[in-house]
Amino acid sequence: MNYHQYFPIDVVNGPGTRVTLFVSGCEHQCRGCYNQSTWNPCSGHLFDQAMIEQVIKDLNDTRIKRRGLSLSGGDPLYPQNLDDILALVQRVKNECPGKDIWLWTGYTLDELTPAQRAVIAYVDVLVDGKFEQSLADPSLVFRGSSNQVIHYLSDNHEFKA
Repeated sequence: MNYHQYFPIDVVNGPGTRVTLFVSGCEHQCRGCYNQSTWNPCSGHLFDQAMIEQVIKDLNDTRIKRRGLSLSGGDPLYPQNLDDILALVQRVKNECPGKDIWLWTGYTLDELTPAQRAVIAYVDVLVDGKFEQSLADPSLVFRGSSNQVIHYLSDNHEFKA
């Protein structure tokens, strides 16, 4: 898997101060997407063991308390990303107590394959659905268009949009 950007401190992509990873690879190619450079799964930087360790280290850093991990892209549930994303969310849940995981995907919850659902089992909040330019609304919180849905999959979050 490749990634485009990593923000060890982020206050935009989810509630509170977070760690955010923008992965490469997306088959949806939504018209009006603000992150088209992430569509190619081969673009960006290799997501290697050192990057995984950095994410875990940043989430556990007590000097700057982070609320959790945000996964966006591209699409974290892009088929070629699933093995690495699954390994990452499992490590976060096992090694970063109390941290929540938010994930944005162009797939809808009912479209998810068994492999994608295996990832979602570790996710606290899922924002699903393709970005629809005709339904874009800048007043929406944590989503770009009104067709996208915020699913609260666990009780490990405090924010409700």
